[in-house]
Amino acid sequence: MTFSDEDIYEAVKHHLPTVNEYVNSHGGDIKLLGTKDGAVYIELTGTCHGCSMSLMTTKMVVQKKLRELIHPELVVVNVDGTPENALPDEFYTQEEAEETQTIDKKEGLMDKVKKLF
Repeated sequence: MTFSDEDIYEAVKHHLPTVNEYVNSHGGDIKLLGTKDGAVYIELTGTCHGCSMSLMTTKMVVQKKLRELIHPELVVVNVDGTPENALPDEFYTQEEAEETQTIDKKEGLMDKVKKLF
């Protein structure tokens, strides 16, 4: 796949409300955790969290729809506490990007303050 983790994250974030309609109809929700190397990491919450059909929902509903909307090779992983569905140590998430931007802005502000004195 030729998309960056950030590109995939943004595309999933954009399309998630559409995909979430089915999960919402069952009393659940989808939380986007992050992306890494073409894989999307989600968490099913509400009544879908821990449901015996959560793997089926992840693959046959969420992954299928996101593949139609974004890219046919996209992989969706429901982080459910099992070792095979764990969130990787390093992954892209918008929160980290926003935190880095905030730190960069603060450092830039500190440089300007130092120049004044």
